[in-house]
Amino acid sequence: MTDSEPTGLIAKKGIELLTFGTPNGYKASILLEELKEAYGTEYTWQSISIMKNTQKEPWFTAVCPNGRIPAIVDHDRGDFAVFEGIAILSYLTRHYDPEHKLSFPIDSDDYSVCEQWMGWQHGGLGPMQGQANHMFKFAKEPNPYGAQRYVGETERLYGILDKRLSERDFVVGAGRGRFSIADISLLGWCSMCIFSGVDIELFPHVKAWIARCQERPAVKRGFAIPNEAFFNNEPLLKKLEEEPEAKQKFDESRKYLQECKDKYGYKYSSP
Repeated sequence: MTDSEPTGLIAKKGIELLTFGTPNGYKASILLEELKEAYGTEYTWQSISIMKNTQKEPWFTAVCPNGRIPAIVDHDRGDFAVFEGIAILSYLTRHYDPEHKLSFPIDSDDYSVCEQWMGWQHGGLGPMQGQANHMFKFAKEPNPYGAQRYVGETERLYGILDKRLSERDFVVGAGRGRFSIADISLLGWCSMCIFSGVDIELFPHVKAWIARCQERPAVKRGFAIPNEAFFNNEPLLKKLEEEPEAKQKFDESRKYLQECKDKYGYKYSSP
């Protein structure tokens, strides 16, 4: 928790989180804040600037061979390191959520359902929305096919999630469900869907679920570590309201996206 650029691990006990303000990064910080609230689990974090390629430094790749955030080191379990967001969620709840406040007993069907939705996020919604971000926002040259292809696939996946949440408050659990790592795995991505070209108004159940999750104090704190991304829905919408130039650029990008869709005959469709 320092402003200087990290050069190595700093903690001697507890969980040490190496993260940045990205959809995957927020998975770990939100869960750690929830565990802290539920059990008093303490942790230390360091901001790993992906803008400066700190995640490529040898000391970091010794923790995460893939050179990506987030990663954790459990100093209370022999400095055991874990990388990949989905693995971090599973590891932390397996060892630090004994009452299954944020997870499910391993012999329950909900455990399997939770695994399925986390796998769906890890292999589907996250990668597709990540490609949508790149093709729609960051590609060095315009790529109309890539923009409509990946934004369209992201919309299809949001349609699936919207249907899942049509009669539920949370993704997994009996009845209307309960907040768990299944929700946490999705929340960082869904909370920035507007930036990715997704019209959240098309998915009212997802929109209501995001608001429901963001009411949780631990979720709010998790989204502030190491800092809240400017492209998350709420700060982005606020910026559009306050800055006419930003609103103009946003409208132009939406017009471009629609032109990309029209060019290739894209029509939204989701089960």
